[in-house]
Amino acid sequence: MSKARSVYRCGECGHPHAKWAGRCEGCGAWNTIAEEPETVVRSGSRAVGIGRALQAGDPAPVALSEIQASKLVRWKTGIAEFDFVLGGGLVPGSLILIGGEPGIGKSTLLLQAVARLEESGRRTLYVSGEESPEQVRLRAQRLEEPTGDVHVLGETRLEAILSAATRHKADVLVLDSIQTVYAEVLEGAPGSVGQVRECASMLMRYAKETGAAVFVVGHVTKGGTVAGPKTLEHIVDTVLYFEGEGMHDYRLLRATKNRFGSVDEVGVFAMTERGLVPEPSPSALFLSARAPGTSGSAVTALLEGTRPMLVEVQALAARSGYGTPQRVATGLDHKRLAVLLAVLERRGGTSFADLDVFVQASAGVRLVEPGADLAVAAALLSSVLNRPADADVLFLGEIGLGGEVRPVTQVERRLVEAARMGFKRAVVGQAVGRSGGRLSVPGMAVAPIPHVDALAGALAA
Repeated sequence: MSKARSVYRCGECGHPHAKWAGRCEGCGAWNTIAEEPETVVRSGSRAVGIGRALQAGDPAPVALSEIQASKLVRWKTGIAEFDFVLGGGLVPGSLILIGGEPGIGKSTLLLQAVARLEESGRRTLYVSGEESPEQVRLRAQRLEEPTGDVHVLGETRLEAILSAATRHKADVLVLDSIQTVYAEVLEGAPGSVGQVRECASMLMRYAKETGAAVFVVGHVTKGGTVAGPKTLEHIVDTVLYFEGEGMHDYRLLRATKNRFGSVDEVGVFAMTERGLVPEPSPSALFLSARAPGTSGSAVTALLEGTRPMLVEVQALAARSGYGTPQRVATGLDHKRLAVLLAVLERRGGTSFADLDVFVQASAGVRLVEPGADLAVAAALLSSVLNRPADADVLFLGEIGLGGEVRPVTQVERRLVEAARMGFKRAVVGQAVGRSGGRLSVPGMAVAPIPHVDALAGALAA
């Protein structure tokens, strides 16, 4: 027999504490100490740990060659973009975390998914700790999905949720959200670090023991609270993030961790009155509002996982009316913009010292990979020189501090997507094919440039 008592431990470094404190003594992090249960063995019981005698029922190690390999089964959710990001479908017995800011569309996507899974014969249970079943029904009525057979439960006590899921024999369990659920074994409030971690561990054990697929919703606030998905990433099997700007109707679903598929895959959705609609051609969506013949515009090809996507980069350079010029970047890191401006001025001979600079990516896309450097530089030069780039030219390359333009990975795949979208010419770094020769893509003329000082002449060559 044993009883549980509470201890305090840092959620970042694991350093134990005698009582709660605002700052961890081990790593110095703030607001990371949480209450956790600890099992204490009564006196007279056998000691546990190193040197304990082997007891009946203790697991024994098994050689990998002796383990029977089983075929990986996936359940299709019926939403093509969702299945693509998951790696081909939903894996039974997996725990999936979907993170994102409140109101981004996580609950809507999961309600659509469970409706289609229920229609395909999978028993589902949608648990909402934030909305009542009546509110979930009102939201379901706006969706063009068969939601009538989906079972809904309004509960925040995890033990009651798992009991209901077991009685219902649910194949798919959705918990919305982890910040509202608590376990009775802990005295902490719902949403605290200890509660979130303990609830996630119990859900993981439930998924592995029953074979049910479990979705967990986790909110990400602008302040980056510790009780968000970052605390759970090492526990769950798959981590998905919903991204998007509030003023845009586009949503990006990105996989940052996936034990059953590739990471960095991106699914694109459009938010409508009837729910989230998958967009099978993101390039056409992102370029739909492009106005050819306007200076300060350039197109690049990003590679998100295995999917190339064409994105428009817009730049505006105007004479500053203040003593210190402004540098505003949307979708691009401010420090990266500062580096590119310095390289263009020092290596390319174009001064931005007395100009306000504004750079943004279309549709709220974030320019993370360095392959977009050349498009940003081309848009800046196009705005300064007031020289529009040709509508059918693509810019793809990484710019070094010496002004050299370097090639990017998987150039052929990006250029094939650009050719499919009607682009005829590509300005790239000193790109070579896998065999060491020049790139050859049907319908695409590739023009490599070695240095940024040749970029101005390539705008409308």
